[in-house]
Amino acid sequence: MADLLPVTWFVLIAVLWLGFLFLEGFDLGIGILMKTFARDERERRLLLNTIGPVWDGNEVWLVTAAGAMFAAFPLWYASLFSALYLPLTFTLLALILRAVSIEYRGKRGYSQRWVDGWTWCLSGGSLVAAFCVGAMLALTTTGLPLDANGDNTGGAFAWLTPPALIGGVGTVCFSVLHGLLFLTLKTDGSVRRRAHALATRWAPVLVLPLLGWAVLVQVQSDGGVIGWSLTGLAVVAAAYAWMRLRAGGEKSAFLGQSAFLAASIGGIFTTAFPVVLPSTLDPAFDLTIHTASSSDYTLGVMVAVAAVGVPAVLAYQAWSYSVFAKRLTVDHIPPAHTVPVAIRGHASLTP
Repeated sequence: MADLLPVTWFVLIAVLWLGFLFLEGFDLGIGILMKTFARDERERRLLLNTIGPVWDGNEVWLVTAAGAMFAAFPLWYASLFSALYLPLTFTLLALILRAVSIEYRGKRGYSQRWVDGWTWCLSGGSLVAAFCVGAMLALTTTGLPLDANGDNTGGAFAWLTPPALIGGVGTVCFSVLHGLLFLTLKTDGSVRRRAHALATRWAPVLVLPLLGWAVLVQVQSDGGVIGWSLTGLAVVAAAYAWMRLRAGGEKSAFLGQSAFLAASIGGIFTTAFPVVLPSTLDPAFDLTIHTASSSDYTLGVMVAVAAVGVPAVLAYQAWSYSVFAKRLTVDHIPPAHTVPVAIRGHASLTP
């Protein structure tokens, strides 16, 4: 049991990060596409409506993944985030700005300057959040300059490394492609056709950085049969998704893209195991699932809570997606209009 519990929580945390990248990936991608893909305000509002009912629920996976790291592997959490104050701060600010943008861009009588400003904030916040999350995940699988105490010795910009850039760019590119494929499933008409055309044209390029991150981890950590097999499966899944796109199979392409993500992340975490945070100074300073984990009692209680909570969250999210499964078009988006100011006075209700 002493060995099983840390392994269980390593797997669960990998699944939580996979869930975040899968669900929040198309949210962030659509946010990025708000300025580069949508042609007018009605199309931007259409894009927002495709994620409107689910975007905040998808962010729960980020909070849960970070919280699980803190509770299950406190030394992993402490060493990683203390070394990553800058990208972590950028991530939080970007997510806050993105959330505020979604709520505020439609306020104040649709002043064009107001709407354009918040649209830029939404697009930029989505881009920065995707990049920083990808960079931080890449660093936890490729390493930081940690000493024997797990402290960062490289300064405030030790995180700015080639692997971090590859992971950040890989997450941004995956999010854009994932967002385009999501639009082919959630919209119809011109938006759907353009999303399909762009995804078909750029898919082979957009999957390369994330695949490069997976290959880098295999090479750096001397990946075994399982790690290389999963990475090879990711290549097959990406090729399958592209071929299905070219044949017009949008649902199967989305599933293929999802399999590409699952195989890539699975290969990365499988190869990293049992190291949760490598040290670039000395392999003896690596943090592993055994040296960084909480007590068996804590892990056991967390398993009991997760056994109830995770299925409940999955069931609720599956239900919410089924409720809002209908395709949308610009015809569903009413013209922008100004809502009159509410009358401040009211009739007396006293008897």
